[in-house]
Amino acid sequence: MGFDISYHPISEEQINAWYFELIANPEKIEKLASEYQIEDFYKTKFQDTVNAGRETDQNDYFDKTHGFFIAIVQGFFETYFYVRGSALSFSANKQLDSYYKRWEEFIPVESLTTKIQNRLVENYCSGVYIAADQVVRLLDDYQHNPEIKSELDQLFSEGRIVIFLKALNFAKERGLGLLEATEVVEPQPFDLNESKSYSNLFNCDKEGPLLYQTAAYEQIKNIEQRDGLPENEVLHNVKIEKVHVEPLESDTQKTTRVAKKENFWKRLFG
Repeated sequence: MGFDISYHPISEEQINAWYFELIANPEKIEKLASEYQIEDFYKTKFQDTVNAGRETDQNDYFDKTHGFFIAIVQGFFETYFYVRGSALSFSANKQLDSYYKRWEEFIPVESLTTKIQNRLVENYCSGVYIAADQVVRLLDDYQHNPEIKSELDQLFSEGRIVIFLKALNFAKERGLGLLEATEVVEPQPFDLNESKSYSNLFNCDKEGPLLYQTAAYEQIKNIEQRDGLPENEVLHNVKIEKVHVEPLESDTQKTTRVAKKENFWKRLFG
C-alpha cells in the first residue's frame, strides 16, 4: 500500500477566492473559469468540487473534505507536483512542524469543521500547509541546516527530493504557499494512459509520474532477476489495486466523492 502524494502551490488568498467564496457564491465560478480560461470540461469538475464542499457536514474531517477539495481546485488553475509515497505528514521530526500553518490560523471559524488534523489522516485527504514565507524559509534551511536537509533527503529519497524542491521553488517564485494532499492524482506506473485525477491531469508536472514509472519498472526487474524469472514475467501478471486506509478516528463520516476521474496521459505523453 502506498500514497499518491501531490503538492499544490496556492496562497491563502487563493484558497479563499477559488474555494470558500464560491461555496457562498457559486455563480462566481463562471467568471473565474472565463478569467482563467478553464475549459468547460474542467469547469464542470470545478463546479462539482465546490458543490461537494457545500454539502460538507460539521462532523466531517476538514482535511477529508474542504482541505482535499482545495487541493483539487488548485489543479484547475495551476501546476501541481506528484511524489509517490513521500509526504511531510509522514515525518516524526518535530522541527518540521514550525514550517506549517494550521487551518485554524487563517480559515474563518464558520468554514471550519469540528475535526481537523492539519496533516494526512488517510487517502483522499489534505496534509500540511506551508505558508509562503515558510516556503522561503524551508528552502533556505534545506541549503544551510544539515539536520533539515538530512530529514528531507531521507523523507523524499530515491530522487523524489528533486520533485519536492521543484514544488517549493515553483511556489517561492510566485509568492505562494504549498498544500500537501493525497490521491488528487493517481498515476498507473505500468500504463500512464490509465492514470486518473480528480483535478486537471494536464496541470500535473509530469516529472513525478515518470520518476514513479521508472522506479516501478526497476522494482519489477529486480524481482525477476532475484527469482530467476524470464524478462517481463512479473509485469505481465501484475495487478494494481487501490487499498483504502482507515482514518485515525474510526467514526469519520463518509464524504461525497467529486467528479468522475478521467484519463488524459495518452494525450499528454503523445
